[in-house]
Amino acid sequence: MLYFIPAWYQQNNWCENEQYWYRRRMQTEFDDTVKHIQLFQRSKAYPFRIMLLSFAPNLRHFLHRQSVFHAPYWSCFDGIQEIKRKKMTMFSYHNLNWPEDIEFEYTPFVALAMLHGEKYARLEFGEDGNLIQVDMYKDEKLQRRNIYDDRGFVSSTIMYENEKPVHQDYLNDKGVWKIRYFHNDGHVDVNQNNNTYLIEHGDKDYIKTFSKLTYDSLEQVITEVFSAYLTYVEKSDIFCVAMHDLHLSMLERELKDKKLILSYYSERFDIKHRTDDFGMIDEADYIIADSIDNLNRLKRRTDKEMDNITDITPFDTRVDFGISQQLNVQKILVPVDGMDEDRFEQLIKTLGEYIPTNRNARIHLFTRIANYDRKRELLSKTRMYLKKAGMEPGWAIEADNTKKAENQLDLTDNVPVKFFVEQCVDELSVSKCVREQRLIVDMRKNPELYLRITGLSAGIPQIIARETPYVEHGKNGFLIKDIEKIKEFIDFYLDGLTNWNEAMVSSYEIGKKYTTDVLIEKWKEVIDIVGCN
Repeated sequence: MLYFIPAWYQQNNWCENEQYWYRRRMQTEFDDTVKHIQLFQRSKAYPFRIMLLSFAPNLRHFLHRQSVFHAPYWSCFDGIQEIKRKKMTMFSYHNLNWPEDIEFEYTPFVALAMLHGEKYARLEFGEDGNLIQVDMYKDEKLQRRNIYDDRGFVSSTIMYENEKPVHQDYLNDKGVWKIRYFHNDGHVDVNQNNNTYLIEHGDKDYIKTFSKLTYDSLEQVITEVFSAYLTYVEKSDIFCVAMHDLHLSMLERELKDKKLILSYYSERFDIKHRTDDFGMIDEADYIIADSIDNLNRLKRRTDKEMDNITDITPFDTRVDFGISQQLNVQKILVPVDGMDEDRFEQLIKTLGEYIPTNRNARIHLFTRIANYDRKRELLSKTRMYLKKAGMEPGWAIEADNTKKAENQLDLTDNVPVKFFVEQCVDELSVSKCVREQRLIVDMRKNPELYLRITGLSAGIPQIIARETPYVEHGKNGFLIKDIEKIKEFIDFYLDGLTNWNEAMVSSYEIGKKYTTDVLIEKWKEVIDIVGCN
């Protein structure tokens, strides 16, 4: 059995990252573990199970969003709360136990329960329209917060005093509290009248008793339950750990004698800027990095020769050729996150010099940063640098009709908009955006892996500043160091379709190296090596 231990945490807390439906998602839910699970779920190449350490009452919705709804899992908090249910349950907030005279008012975002003209409760819903939270009020002050499980019951409740959290109870599906977490010092009390937890392994259930009634932290409770589960695993079982600071030290202790694979994902665990030592590197049977760059950084962190390390991209390629040829304009995607100001200014100046030579060209500045003012910030800086270079700042105006302008030729005497911003937080929006692009120009020193793979799948030529296995110079793109030279290479692909079509065919051939089947074969090699250790 291969156990995946993910890092699906809300910031640095032992809970899920579920959020209100109307809130902008500030970071993607997608990571290396999600992709690994997708690969094994589709291929059925090896039996696996997710080992979830965080409190996740909406886990089923999360798995559904990631297209792995039927993936088998073990939840540590299900064990703590002694919950056996697995199936989601549809339930209505109208069926909750409300006072007799309750009335509901509906805003564009939430539902309010009003009692005798005063706010009694506020109902919050998730991205799938599911009830996730009910806040209870008295004299307009928050008194209690009920957190709902997508299997149809209250999973946790938080008590407030002066609108500040005092303690959080984790309940079983009958509403009895199992453990109580105190916010002031982080200690945890166990219900002495209900001091057992559940270990489900295979088709058997084991009831255990907590070793103490008071713990110094929630991590200690999680550690005890996790450790109890490990007593039932087979010696041949393999654990694939997503590297994350929250669970790093705990797993280093508990998995010391287990077969261990470490998964390093640069978007979550940036090795480049870390100075601490990673003891798990020495303990690991194998290490998987998400890219060649990450692999080389790991090798530089140790004085020993490492032969138990490889790079397996968490993203597979698929033939998903875009629709850019169907558009009246030629969109050029230009990623800008992480670019220093001098380089950004030089890039805007160079692109501004190219714009007059191709009236159909549109520059789409690409960002994964979710800040509300991010578009305004990028367009403002673009106007400033255009003006500084003696060019038309109106090319980068913020206008309500920018979407109309980008899909039409310049039919009026007004200054046409040429610069746009693509703000894509999650992978679905990235894929949708890339399908409309004719060319990718990435002059960053630290490019994004997912964007490279998506561009390769879509058959889009890429002009890049840093070497990558996904772009072969002169075939499906060009590797250039001098920003000034990008104008001639942009013209190479946009002045006619011959070169562009050749690059698309090359992308298809290169993409064969990163298909699902190829990645699974790499995983099988790693599993075979670890299994023999």
